[in-house]
Amino acid sequence: MTELFAEKLERFKEVVRAKAISSKNQDIASNPASKLFSSRFAKFKEIIRTRSLIFGNQEKMVAANGQDLGFIFDIRKVILLPEALALVAELFWDIYEKEYPFQVGGQESDAIPIITAIIMKGMERGKPVSGFYIRKRRKNVGLQRLVEGPVNDQKIILVDDLVNSGLTITRQLKVLHGIGRTPNLIFTIVNFRPLEDYAWVKNRKIKHTSLFSLKDFGLKNDVTPVPLFVESYRTCWKFKSKDPNFFYVVPKSGPALDDGKIYFGSDSGIFWSLQQRDGSVAWKFQVGEKALGKSIFSSATIHNDSVYFGAYDGNVYSLNKENGKPNWIYREAEWVGSSPSIAPELGLLFIGLEFALPREKGGIVAFNLKTGEKIWEYRIAEYIHSSPLYIKELEAVVIGGNDHAVYFFEAKTGKLLWKFQTGGEIKASFAFEAERNLISFGSFDGRLYVLDVKSGKRQLEFVTGDHIYSTPIFYEDSIICTSLDKRIYCVDLGTGKLNWSYRCGGRIFASPAIINGYIFIGSNDGKMCEIDPKTGKVVGFFQVSERIVNKVAWNQNTQRLFLPTYANEIYCLEKIERR
Repeated sequence: MTELFAEKLERFKEVVRAKAISSKNQDIASNPASKLFSSRFAKFKEIIRTRSLIFGNQEKMVAANGQDLGFIFDIRKVILLPEALALVAELFWDIYEKEYPFQVGGQESDAIPIITAIIMKGMERGKPVSGFYIRKRRKNVGLQRLVEGPVNDQKIILVDDLVNSGLTITRQLKVLHGIGRTPNLIFTIVNFRPLEDYAWVKNRKIKHTSLFSLKDFGLKNDVTPVPLFVESYRTCWKFKSKDPNFFYVVPKSGPALDDGKIYFGSDSGIFWSLQQRDGSVAWKFQVGEKALGKSIFSSATIHNDSVYFGAYDGNVYSLNKENGKPNWIYREAEWVGSSPSIAPELGLLFIGLEFALPREKGGIVAFNLKTGEKIWEYRIAEYIHSSPLYIKELEAVVIGGNDHAVYFFEAKTGKLLWKFQTGGEIKASFAFEAERNLISFGSFDGRLYVLDVKSGKRQLEFVTGDHIYSTPIFYEDSIICTSLDKRIYCVDLGTGKLNWSYRCGGRIFASPAIINGYIFIGSNDGKMCEIDPKTGKVVGFFQVSERIVNKVAWNQNTQRLFLPTYANEIYCLEKIERR
């Protein structure tokens, strides 16, 4: 492929009254000057212009940030038309035939008909190719694949309908990198920006061809509200535990940090201690047998020389954090999905337990930190998966249950001080704001609650679009929460009104974190976003191939982030400083 082909395409586009694509990477591997190519190109462009390009004054359209869109390319509307799909396949083969042999792939769902048409056209031309497609999220039943179809050793051409922010292609590159492959070429129908703006073109590792740009339809880049996303973090190291359970898409065991190590549990039943500097294993500890396919969903808590967590073998563990040897093990529950909270000055640990009893399925227990002796216990009729929060200022502990209720106890004695009823199960933990004496939590009724911590009376209630399976955070005069409706919300504490919301690309099970004054949140599309808490604008991101269901951890001293995925992976990340 040479620059001469790009020049020929430029001249050809003028012949069919299309403006030139400016990218130097617009290399073509066939003869674009042929009359047949010219005819196909002109027909396809006219189909897109008349049937796919829709303007805001014709139909209502909304961007991911809630703003109105000036226009949209509804490529799905045309690629399922026989004539248009046949034209795409013919144009693809005209461009790439000299690259044969190769394989084609792309992300569901827009790329699937294009891939299919290319495969069928290849058979007609006597050049059979195989194809594959990448799922937006790993299938959590059946074969649980992320990539469907064979990926062989031949060169890969990724195909897509259009490229704007670059997020879709960035994710595909990460998925393929995870199986040891890098595409050689990328083919898209419409590009919204000069191709040299995209990272994969800048690094000159992948050549990208697009049939049309916005200029070809008399449009400008500055009318598109979608920002160009460039990854803000680099991977220092990555660790993956064996045998992840892809069925359970819920918060699992998130990372806990001390000065030098990281601690977390896995679906295989191994509790890991890794060195933060390089991800090497410091030690590991195997818990008992799995229950219901679950093992360690409990996130660890660290105190002095010990690390504490629960497991679905029904045990609560205290391990020496230097060598992983048990200090004590409590064995009286059937299952433990809750994460512990500690009161160092009281010498107590609090955690939710679950039992195979018809009338007392859940409970909260206070243990002696050093010995594991049970100090007090409170049982309820339904299971407790929620994690308790110890409030030092009040010497109190709060927890939620699957009976839709919140329970507030005197920490020393287990005396119930108040109870608050919601309309749904409470699965996560709580946030406390000392200055106003407020606690906040989310419920499966889709509501964010803010209560007066002393009385248990409701101070604020905010309705989201789906269940809340995460813990909110207080930030200045706001409360920030996420929902399974794919949005993160910032709500004014004084008025209860929405300051802003941002729609992520997938459902959000992870809890938000505030790091260096910014909100960090991960979602089921495998994207970690860094968000300005004042404006709700995304200022940075990092893409992984698996769902993110837990909160990001951060070491302030090293300025490293530790990003977990539901596949029991840990990414150690550093900020990319840009000039």
